[in-house]
Amino acid sequence: MLINELTPDDCFKVLERTSLARLACARNDQPYVVPVHVSFDAERRCVYGFSAIGQKIDWMRSNPKVCLEVEDISDKDHWTTIIINGRYEEIHHDPEEATARRRAERLFRQRPEWWFPAAAKPGAREPQDVVVYRIKIERISGRRAAREGSRG
Repeated sequence: MLINELTPDDCFKVLERTSLARLACARNDQPYVVPVHVSFDAERRCVYGFSAIGQKIDWMRSNPKVCLEVEDISDKDHWTTIIINGRYEEIHHDPEEATARRRAERLFRQRPEWWFPAAAKPGAREPQDVVVYRIKIERISGRRAAREGSRG
């Protein structure tokens, strides 16, 4: 099997076509990993997401250093993984952040059923407050694997 390092531009191309990631955050030396839907902003080189207020938002508020893992797996011999180290930032309803919020919402709408499941908490009967956030990419790396002699 050949495993190749990806350039940052190769990593960004993978981000442009994926929307599911795993978000890792930590608080008090305890890690927490959860799947999230994200939208990549190629122009701003950041990733947007949103969530009902809960553990991950609480933890990212207390420690904004986060890690995202994105994968594109065809089979055990053909896969790509991207790792992003970045910083969590909430996008508030302030006039100064209106442009960023509109940008994020425009990117979200490109995905069918973009509001699901992040806008709902398990067992909730009422609509939840939703936080829109961005992860500023500070470092990105990736690897791609392919079996020798096969297409990949």
